[in-house]
Amino acid sequence: MESGSPKGSVARAHAPIKCPSAAEVIKTVFILAKFLGAIDLRFPLRFYGSERKMVQDVDQLRTPSVSSQEFIDFKRKATTIVEEYFSTDDVAATANELRELRVPCYHYYFVKKLVSVAMDRHDREKEMAAVLLSSLYNDVIDRPQVYKGFCKLTESCDDLSVDTPDAVDILAVFVARAIIDDILPPAFLAKQLPCLPDGCKGAEVIHRADKSYLSVPHHGEIILQRWGGIKNITVEEAKAKIVDILEEYLAAGDTAEAFRCIRDLKIPFFHHDVVKRAVVLAIERGGAAEGHILDFLKSASREGVINESQMIKGFNRMIDSVDDLTLDVPNARCLLKSIILKASSEGWLCASSLKPLGPEPKKAVEDDAAVKKLKAKAVSIIQEYFLTGDIIESVSRLEAENRSCSPSVNAIFVKKLIIAAMDRKNREKEMASVLLCSLCMPPEHVVAGFHLLIDAAEDAALDNPAIVEDLAMFFARSVVDEVIAPSDLEAMEEEASRRKAAGSPGMLALRNAHALLGAKLSAERILRCWGGGGTGKAGWELSEVKEKVSKLLQEYDCGGGVREACRCIKELGMPFFHHEVVKKALVSIIEKRGKDERLWGLLDECYGRGLITPNQMTKGFERVADCVDDLALDVPDAREQLSCYVERAKKGGWLDASFSITRPGQAPVPDGIAASS
Repeated sequence: MESGSPKGSVARAHAPIKCPSAAEVIKTVFILAKFLGAIDLRFPLRFYGSERKMVQDVDQLRTPSVSSQEFIDFKRKATTIVEEYFSTDDVAATANELRELRVPCYHYYFVKKLVSVAMDRHDREKEMAAVLLSSLYNDVIDRPQVYKGFCKLTESCDDLSVDTPDAVDILAVFVARAIIDDILPPAFLAKQLPCLPDGCKGAEVIHRADKSYLSVPHHGEIILQRWGGIKNITVEEAKAKIVDILEEYLAAGDTAEAFRCIRDLKIPFFHHDVVKRAVVLAIERGGAAEGHILDFLKSASREGVINESQMIKGFNRMIDSVDDLTLDVPNARCLLKSIILKASSEGWLCASSLKPLGPEPKKAVEDDAAVKKLKAKAVSIIQEYFLTGDIIESVSRLEAENRSCSPSVNAIFVKKLIIAAMDRKNREKEMASVLLCSLCMPPEHVVAGFHLLIDAAEDAALDNPAIVEDLAMFFARSVVDEVIAPSDLEAMEEEASRRKAAGSPGMLALRNAHALLGAKLSAERILRCWGGGGTGKAGWELSEVKEKVSKLLQEYDCGGGVREACRCIKELGMPFFHHEVVKKALVSIIEKRGKDERLWGLLDECYGRGLITPNQMTKGFERVADCVDDLALDVPDAREQLSCYVERAKKGGWLDASFSITRPGQAPVPDGIAASS
């Protein structure tokens, strides 16, 4: 046929065209859908007959040079590498061996194998596995392979549980640790959960990692300590190393060396402390040091040494503690504002993600040198008090140092006293509460000290994991001891809520204190939490305290001096238990039918001196009213007598005019009885 013929032209045009088979069409659509993200890469498709070859083609498209036999060889070699690593603890050698296998497409299996083997071993191996994953990430093992490895682990958790009963909890910690170490994105939890069958153990792993580990305060530090810490480095050691790195950087100016040292610490979840301590140095030293520190942080952010979340967390910690820093650097707040503005203008800090700095607190202006001197003196007074237990000497020394009764000076002493006690045993905690009660500071000074404690709680939590419980007990004890009023505690919580997150240690401590105070017999429970007694000796049982109260009242009633009786009551060291003095004195007066009111005179003296507060007086009368029916078995007119004494107490200002001895289920006192008495 002629080439110019239209028919021949059409025939040649259509001759090379071959209609694609259904399998080829499905294959093409499947590949495009995967690459465009319409289908998850792990989506399991199964084909039969001629379509089975299509799946093999897709797999070959993803890993064209790896055969199934090579994968079997990789699995065998990976198992050997894992076992050798747990024997040698040599990260560098393990990285080289994995590199030499030259099959990065199967590194996900190494991740799965490493974690699954570690799960069945001791904490040492679990910690080693977490360290190795962090070290190999992005250098030897790519991020998608790490992601896929953890996907496989959650999918096979049901099988892992057969050999490891607590596999769910262990794997949840591994997932949380990977997220904290920034080798697994936080979005892993939300993306992986829908891929798992409902009710499977893998779904439990996701839920536990999110709710039990990543959602709790200070989760980074908690997860670090779960298996003994990275290379057994303690928080204190980490802080000391960070300070050394920053000091060396300021001296030598070698940014690369500083970054290498920070990476070698292998504590990416603790990099917020690098940020905070760097900013503190910039504020304290100013001038050229501030410029060097800002350059350091800027480079650390841009090179990925310190990620954005750690940078923000570090600045937020600095904002929380800036008021404490102003005691040493009066203009610290202004300097911090300036640093934040410079960082945000240069684009390496998102200022909108930071906490508000808040207004300048109203504080008495103190001489910088005087404040530093007081801090040293306060530590000396506290240490000597813990050694000697001499309350009078400690009070005298503090008054000598603070003759003007400065609020800021007293606040610093309160903070130093409680922080020192929290680092020691129950004996010192009890002694601290007793001294705080004996100082007779204005409540607002104590509250100011508590605010300093709340601001410093997040930092202190790194050294003292039980700080929430300890602070809550000190707050509650101060209310029970009537050092501060319950309304002061509520005001503290309201003020702290403006500046602190709901889950911060300070806020948790305040809420726990409210819960402690709201419990039944809270005063007695709070008294006995550290042993009671108040002098550093072994704690007294409640029955012993009651016996001592009975004896001192008997001695006074038999002719003792009022000053001696007041001294004995004060030396009990239990102002929150003075209602027992009121109760026993009233019962004794009623039993004598008013023939001897010597004890009434003691109550009058104690109230006049402020030794027994209106709150304790009211509580004592209430306790007598509660047991007046039992008392009436021996003294028939006990209820009428009590009514008479209530009226006398109201006239003397001991009780509020609204006080009543009538309790639910009791008949009211007949009119005129009290007046006729």
